[in-house]
Amino acid sequence: MTLADLDVHPELRRLAANADAESLPLPLLDQKDLQAPVPRPSKVIALALNYASHVIESKKTMPEEPHVMVKFPTSICGPFDTIVAPHGRPMIDFEAEIVVVIGRTCKAVSEDHAWDVVAGIMAGNDISDRGEQFRPPIKQFSMAKSYDTFGPTGPSLVTPDEFPDRDDIGLDGWVDGLHTQTARSSDFIFSVARQIAWLSRFCTLNAGDHIWTGTTGGVGESRTPELWLKDGSIVETEVDLVGRMRNPVKVG
Repeated sequence: MTLADLDVHPELRRLAANADAESLPLPLLDQKDLQAPVPRPSKVIALALNYASHVIESKKTMPEEPHVMVKFPTSICGPFDTIVAPHGRPMIDFEAEIVVVIGRTCKAVSEDHAWDVVAGIMAGNDISDRGEQFRPPIKQFSMAKSYDTFGPTGPSLVTPDEFPDRDDIGLDGWVDGLHTQTARSSDFIFSVARQIAWLSRFCTLNAGDHIWTGTTGGVGESRTPELWLKDGSIVETEVDLVGRMRNPVKVG
Protein backbone atom coordinates (compact mmCIF):
# COMPACT_ATOMS: atom_id res chain seq x y z
CA MET A 1 0.00 0.00 0.00
CA THR A 2 2.91 2.34 0.72
CA LEU A 3 4.32 1.82 -2.76
CA ALA A 4 1.03 2.95 -4.32
CA ASP A 5 1.60 6.40 -2.79
CA LEU A 6 3.13 8.73 -5.38
CA ASP A 7 4.88 10.68 -2.62
CA VAL A 8 7.37 7.83 -2.20
CA HIS A 9 8.03 7.32 -5.93
CA PRO A 10 10.92 9.83 -6.18
CA GLU A 11 12.79 7.87 -3.51
CA LEU A 12 11.99 4.59 -5.27
CA ARG A 13 13.41 5.99 -8.51
CA ARG A 14 16.55 7.12 -6.69
CA LEU A 15 17.03 3.69 -5.16
CA ALA A 16 16.44 1.98 -8.49
CA ALA A 17 18.92 4.24 -10.27
CA ASN A 18 21.65 3.50 -7.70
CA ALA A 19 20.99 -0.21 -7.28
CA ASP A 20 23.69 -2.64 -8.32
CA ALA A 21 21.89 -5.92 -8.94
CA GLU A 22 25.12 -7.90 -9.14
CA SER A 23 26.40 -6.81 -5.72
CA LEU A 24 23.09 -7.00 -3.84
CA PRO A 25 22.22 -10.36 -2.23
CA LEU A 26 18.77 -10.47 -3.78
CA PRO A 27 16.85 -13.78 -3.81
CA LEU A 28 15.49 -15.14 -7.06
CA LEU A 29 11.87 -14.18 -7.56
CA ASP A 30 9.32 -16.95 -7.92
CA GLN A 31 6.30 -15.24 -9.47
CA LYS A 32 3.97 -17.65 -7.70
CA ASP A 33 4.95 -15.97 -4.42
CA LEU A 34 3.54 -12.63 -5.57
CA GLN A 35 0.45 -11.34 -3.79
CA ALA A 36 -1.96 -8.55 -4.75
CA PRO A 37 0.19 -5.47 -5.53
CA VAL A 38 -2.30 -3.10 -3.84
CA PRO A 39 -4.19 -5.36 -1.42
CA ARG A 40 -6.17 -2.97 0.81
CA PRO A 41 -7.74 -0.18 -1.26
CA SER A 42 -10.27 2.04 0.45
CA LYS A 43 -12.43 1.81 -2.68
CA VAL A 44 -12.72 -0.52 -5.66
CA ILE A 45 -14.70 1.29 -8.34
CA ALA A 46 -15.66 -0.70 -11.43
CA LEU A 47 -16.93 0.62 -14.75
CA ALA A 48 -19.68 -1.11 -16.69
CA LEU A 49 -19.95 -0.92 -20.47
CA ASN A 50 -16.67 0.79 -21.32
CA TYR A 51 -16.01 -1.14 -24.56
CA ALA A 52 -18.40 -0.98 -27.50
CA SER A 53 -18.04 -4.74 -28.03
CA HIS A 54 -19.34 -5.43 -24.51
CA VAL A 55 -22.18 -2.93 -24.92
CA ILE A 56 -23.27 -4.73 -28.09
CA GLU A 57 -23.05 -8.25 -26.65
CA SER A 58 -24.95 -7.06 -23.55
CA LYS A 59 -27.68 -5.63 -25.81
CA LYS A 60 -27.44 -2.24 -24.09
CA THR A 61 -27.52 1.35 -25.34
CA MET A 62 -24.15 3.05 -25.82
CA PRO A 63 -23.53 5.09 -22.63
CA GLU A 64 -23.07 8.85 -22.68
CA GLU A 65 -21.44 8.90 -19.22
CA PRO A 66 -19.58 6.28 -17.19
CA HIS A 67 -21.71 3.73 -15.35
CA VAL A 68 -20.12 2.47 -12.14
CA MET A 69 -20.54 -0.19 -9.48
CA VAL A 70 -18.27 -1.31 -6.65
CA LYS A 71 -16.40 -4.40 -5.62
CA PHE A 72 -15.85 -4.79 -1.88
CA PRO A 73 -12.14 -4.45 -0.99
CA THR A 74 -12.25 -7.88 0.67
CA SER A 75 -12.72 -9.43 -2.79
CA ILE A 76 -9.13 -8.53 -3.76
CA CYS A 77 -6.68 -11.41 -4.05
CA GLY A 78 -3.38 -12.15 -5.77
CA PRO A 79 -2.38 -13.02 -9.34
CA PHE A 80 -1.98 -16.73 -8.66
CA ASP A 81 -4.49 -17.21 -5.85
CA THR A 82 -7.37 -19.63 -6.14
CA ILE A 83 -10.77 -18.19 -7.06
CA VAL A 84 -13.23 -19.88 -4.69
CA ALA A 85 -16.77 -20.03 -6.07
CA PRO A 86 -19.62 -20.89 -3.71
CA HIS A 87 -21.01 -24.40 -4.13
CA GLY A 88 -24.30 -24.48 -5.99
CA ARG A 89 -23.67 -21.27 -7.93
CA PRO A 90 -23.40 -22.47 -11.56
CA MET A 91 -23.15 -19.15 -13.42
CA ILE A 92 -19.69 -17.88 -12.43
CA ASP A 93 -18.26 -15.61 -15.14
CA PHE A 94 -14.95 -13.92 -16.00
CA GLU A 95 -14.17 -10.32 -17.03
CA ALA A 96 -10.56 -9.47 -17.96
CA GLU A 97 -9.76 -5.84 -17.12
CA ILE A 98 -7.08 -3.18 -16.94
CA VAL A 99 -6.95 -1.77 -13.40
CA VAL A 100 -5.78 1.78 -12.65
CA VAL A 101 -4.42 2.51 -9.16
CA ILE A 102 -4.72 6.03 -7.75
CA GLY A 103 -1.53 7.45 -6.21
CA ARG A 104 -2.66 10.40 -4.12
CA THR A 105 -5.74 11.81 -2.43
CA CYS A 106 -7.56 14.00 -4.94
CA LYS A 107 -10.89 15.60 -5.80
CA ALA A 108 -12.20 17.37 -8.91
CA VAL A 109 -9.23 16.36 -11.06
CA SER A 110 -9.21 17.75 -14.60
CA GLU A 111 -8.75 15.41 -17.56
CA ASP A 112 -5.52 17.22 -18.44
CA HIS A 113 -4.00 16.31 -15.06
CA ALA A 114 -5.69 12.96 -14.46
CA TRP A 115 -2.63 10.83 -15.27
CA ASP A 116 -0.68 12.84 -12.68
CA VAL A 117 -2.60 11.07 -9.89
CA VAL A 118 -2.07 7.53 -11.24
CA ALA A 119 0.38 5.32 -9.35
CA GLY A 120 0.28 2.48 -11.85
CA ILE A 121 -1.49 -0.12 -13.94
CA MET A 122 -2.17 -3.77 -13.15
CA ALA A 123 -4.36 -6.60 -14.45
CA GLY A 124 -7.61 -7.65 -12.84
CA ASN A 125 -10.40 -10.12 -13.44
CA ASP A 126 -13.87 -9.12 -12.29
CA ILE A 127 -15.23 -12.55 -11.40
CA SER A 128 -19.03 -12.37 -11.28
CA ASP A 129 -21.91 -14.58 -10.14
CA ARG A 130 -24.42 -13.91 -12.94
CA GLY A 131 -27.18 -15.80 -11.16
CA GLU A 132 -26.96 -13.43 -8.22
CA GLN A 133 -26.24 -10.38 -10.38
CA PHE A 134 -29.53 -10.63 -12.27
CA ARG A 135 -31.71 -12.23 -9.58
CA PRO A 136 -35.06 -10.43 -9.21
CA PRO A 137 -36.49 -8.27 -7.86
CA ILE A 138 -33.37 -6.02 -7.70
CA LYS A 139 -30.14 -6.62 -9.62
CA GLN A 140 -27.22 -7.31 -7.27
CA PHE A 141 -24.24 -6.12 -9.31
CA SER A 142 -21.95 -5.19 -6.41
CA MET A 143 -22.70 -8.19 -4.20
CA ALA A 144 -22.36 -10.62 -7.11
CA LYS A 145 -18.87 -9.29 -7.86
CA SER A 146 -17.62 -9.05 -4.27
CA TYR A 147 -17.33 -12.58 -2.91
CA ASP A 148 -13.97 -13.27 -1.30
CA THR A 149 -11.35 -14.00 -4.03
CA PHE A 150 -13.54 -12.53 -6.82
CA GLY A 151 -10.96 -9.81 -7.52
CA PRO A 152 -7.58 -11.26 -8.56
CA THR A 153 -5.05 -8.52 -9.35
CA GLY A 154 -1.44 -8.26 -10.42
CA PRO A 155 1.03 -9.66 -11.13
CA SER A 156 2.78 -6.29 -10.81
CA LEU A 157 2.03 -2.57 -10.64
CA VAL A 158 3.64 -0.73 -13.56
CA THR A 159 4.01 3.06 -13.50
CA PRO A 160 2.45 4.88 -16.49
CA ASP A 161 5.80 6.17 -17.78
CA GLU A 162 6.86 2.61 -18.62
CA PHE A 163 4.25 2.28 -21.39
CA PRO A 164 5.08 3.49 -24.92
CA ASP A 165 1.53 4.87 -25.05
CA ARG A 166 -0.35 4.89 -21.75
CA ASP A 167 -3.65 5.27 -23.65
CA ASP A 168 -3.07 2.18 -25.80
CA ILE A 169 -2.43 -0.77 -23.49
CA GLY A 170 -3.19 -4.34 -24.56
CA LEU A 171 -5.47 -6.70 -22.62
CA ASP A 172 -6.09 -10.43 -23.14
CA GLY A 173 -7.92 -13.20 -21.30
CA TRP A 174 -8.05 -16.99 -21.48
CA VAL A 175 -10.17 -19.70 -19.86
CA ASP A 176 -8.72 -23.21 -19.92
CA GLY A 177 -6.47 -22.21 -22.82
CA LEU A 178 -9.28 -20.68 -24.89
CA HIS A 179 -8.48 -17.08 -25.90
CA THR A 180 -11.73 -15.48 -24.75
CA GLN A 181 -11.04 -11.73 -24.71
CA THR A 182 -8.70 -9.25 -26.40
CA ALA A 183 -8.74 -5.45 -26.57
CA ARG A 184 -6.69 -2.30 -26.14
CA SER A 185 -7.33 0.61 -23.83
CA SER A 186 -7.52 2.83 -26.91
CA ASP A 187 -10.86 1.04 -27.47
CA PHE A 188 -12.31 2.54 -24.27
CA ILE A 189 -15.51 4.51 -24.62
CA PHE A 190 -14.29 6.62 -21.68
CA SER A 191 -10.53 7.10 -21.44
CA VAL A 192 -8.62 6.74 -18.18
CA ALA A 193 -8.42 10.54 -17.93
CA ARG A 194 -12.17 10.86 -18.47
CA GLN A 195 -12.89 8.18 -15.86
CA ILE A 196 -10.76 9.87 -13.19
CA ALA A 197 -12.15 13.34 -13.93
CA TRP A 198 -15.75 12.09 -13.88
CA LEU A 199 -15.39 10.02 -10.70
CA SER A 200 -13.50 12.71 -8.80
CA ARG A 201 -16.34 15.16 -9.43
CA PHE A 202 -18.41 13.19 -6.94
CA CYS A 203 -16.07 11.46 -4.51
CA THR A 204 -12.59 11.86 -3.12
CA LEU A 205 -10.12 9.34 -4.51
CA ASN A 206 -7.45 8.05 -2.13
CA ALA A 207 -3.99 6.66 -2.70
CA GLY A 208 -4.37 2.94 -3.37
CA ASP A 209 -7.93 3.12 -4.69
CA HIS A 210 -8.63 0.87 -7.66
CA ILE A 211 -10.49 1.87 -10.82
CA TRP A 212 -11.46 -1.25 -12.77
CA THR A 213 -11.82 0.17 -16.27
CA GLY A 214 -14.36 -2.28 -17.68
CA THR A 215 -14.28 -5.51 -19.65
CA THR A 216 -14.38 -6.10 -23.37
CA GLY A 217 -16.55 -8.48 -25.38
CA GLY A 218 -16.26 -12.24 -24.96
CA VAL A 219 -17.55 -12.80 -21.43
CA GLY A 220 -19.03 -16.20 -20.65
CA GLU A 221 -22.70 -15.23 -20.41
CA SER A 222 -22.71 -13.73 -23.92
CA ARG A 223 -21.07 -16.65 -25.70
CA THR A 224 -22.87 -19.39 -27.62
CA PRO A 225 -22.87 -21.76 -25.89
CA GLU A 226 -22.41 -19.96 -22.57
CA LEU A 227 -19.06 -20.51 -20.88
CA TRP A 228 -19.10 -20.69 -17.07
CA LEU A 229 -16.16 -21.24 -14.75
CA LYS A 230 -16.17 -24.65 -13.08
CA ASP A 231 -14.14 -26.55 -10.55
CA GLY A 232 -10.62 -26.89 -11.97
CA SER A 233 -10.91 -24.08 -14.53
CA ILE A 234 -7.86 -21.89 -15.10
CA VAL A 235 -8.44 -18.16 -15.69
CA GLU A 236 -5.55 -16.21 -17.23
CA THR A 237 -5.42 -12.43 -17.62
CA GLU A 238 -2.61 -10.49 -19.27
CA VAL A 239 -1.89 -6.77 -19.61
CA ASP A 240 1.00 -5.41 -21.68
CA LEU A 241 4.20 -5.00 -19.59
CA VAL A 242 2.28 -5.89 -16.40
CA GLY A 243 2.38 -9.64 -17.00
CA ARG A 244 -0.02 -12.56 -16.88
CA MET A 245 -2.11 -13.77 -13.94
CA ARG A 246 -3.07 -17.44 -13.66
CA ASN A 247 -5.89 -18.22 -11.23
CA PRO A 248 -7.29 -21.71 -10.68
CA VAL A 249 -10.96 -22.08 -9.76
CA LYS A 250 -12.30 -24.14 -6.89
CA VAL A 251 -16.00 -24.71 -6.35
CA GLY A 252 -17.26 -25.47 -2.88
